[in-house]
Amino acid sequence: MTAVSMTVNGKAVTADVEDRTLLVQVLRETLGLTGTHIGCDTSQCGACVVHVDGKAVKSCTMLAVQADGATVTTIEGLAANGELHPMQQAFHENHGLQCGF
Repeated sequence: MTAVSMTVNGKAVTADVEDRTLLVQVLRETLGLTGTHIGCDTSQCGACVVHVDGKAVKSCTMLAVQADGATVTTIEGLAANGELHPMQQAFHENHGLQCGF
């Protein structure tokens, strides 16, 4: 197991992961952030996209250890003051349940 530390949606987190653990697995299974989806499982659809240090990445193809020390923003991290971010509002209005951002 390897300890991985990162900032996710503005909060410092640390998780013990196997070296082969994907970032999407840590986000969903360890941190409970289920807004990041696994849609196609082949890195084609974009449902797993998150921002890592300001760049869009497919979290289903990025190992969690690669995000060590990084700042990660998921769809849950876009809202401020209890209001939906325009991206979240568009997801809601257009039923974009499997869409990455």
